[in-house]
Order: sequence, then structure tokens, then C-alpha cells
Amino acid sequence: MDRILVSACLMGRKVRYDGAARTSEDALLADWRRQGRLVPFCPEVEGGLPVPRPTAEIEGGAGGEAVLAGTARVLTADGTDVTASFVAGARAALEAARSCGARVAILKEGSPSCGSLTVHDGTFGGGRVPGSGVTTALLEREGIAVFGEERIAEAAARLCALAEADDAGAAGTAAADVIDGDGDGDQAFPVTPAP
Repeated sequence: MDRILVSACLMGRKVRYDGAARTSEDALLADWRRQGRLVPFCPEVEGGLPVPRPTAEIEGGAGGEAVLAGTARVLTADGTDVTASFVAGARAALEAARSCGARVAILKEGSPSCGSLTVHDGTFGGGRVPGSGVTTALLEREGIAVFGEERIAEAAARLCALAEADDAGAAGTAAADVIDGDGDGDQAFPVTPAP
């Protein structure tokens, strides 16, 4: 059963910049929580930022990939550069996902860390632009599928597809073992088609 990295604020933890939570009431998320599949994580807190903290946005709405590439920064409204904390938090999230085997993450949409479809435009006026946050960009770069809290059904579909692929791979390994019988998932001899 796949584990799922999830924004801690969606699980009711008061870790957002304003000291609040954004608890999700989604039924699938609640089921996964009961099953022990969720791994709550806040990249901004893990990156060393306090709760509460000044709001921050990616300059110019450039997106997380630009931050990771070093061509954009994450700034607070007063111009304080908090890029290092956002990058450290993204790396910690990747490590958390790897350590629990998560291949899917459900993160808070719009956040400069966690946004998967949109981020704020960098003007601190409430505008949004298409793009991803720093953590989402790193997770996706490393093959972890990221979905916002409004796309949990899509995350469920991805988890099903991954489970089916795993089952098909396991069946292929079992078939190879039938050929040589040693239980190590390989074939003892190449299968050459008859001329």
C-alpha cells in the first residue's frame, strides 16, 4: 500500500504562514488517514521558518523550477530573501517521500512551496499565475506526482495506476521465476525464438 506525502496544514496542523490550518474534509483523504497511509509534512517549517511567519511569494511568479535553477528568489513582502529555507524544505520533503516510499503527494494549492497548478504572482496583491511551488517542482522533477487538495480524485487514480503497474511487474517477475525456479526474478537462460 503506497504512502502519500500530504501538506500538514491539510491534516489540521496549524503550520501555515498565518498560524492556521486548512483542514481538508475530503472523504478519500480521511480514508487514507484511517489506513495510516498519510505522511503529513510542512516544507516551510521543515526548512526552518517559524509559525506564524511573514507571507512569501516567488518573485515575478516565476515558479519553483526557476527558484531551484537559481534564477528566481522567494521573498517576503518587505523584501527579505527566504529562498534558502524554501529550498531546504523542498529537499527535506523529497527525503521524507523517499524514506516512506511515497510516489504521490497531495499539497496545498497556491503555496510558494506546495502549489501544483498555480502560485501567487509575486506582487503580494492576491493574484495568481500558472506554475508550481518549490517543493512541488523538486518532487515532480524526481518522479513524484503532485496534486492539489482539489484534485484528490486524480491522486487516487494515479495510485491505482501505480498499484496496477506494480502488480503487472510482480507477475512478470513471477513468470520469469517459473522458467528457472530459483526465486530471484531472473531467467537462467535466454529465451531464443525458434528459427
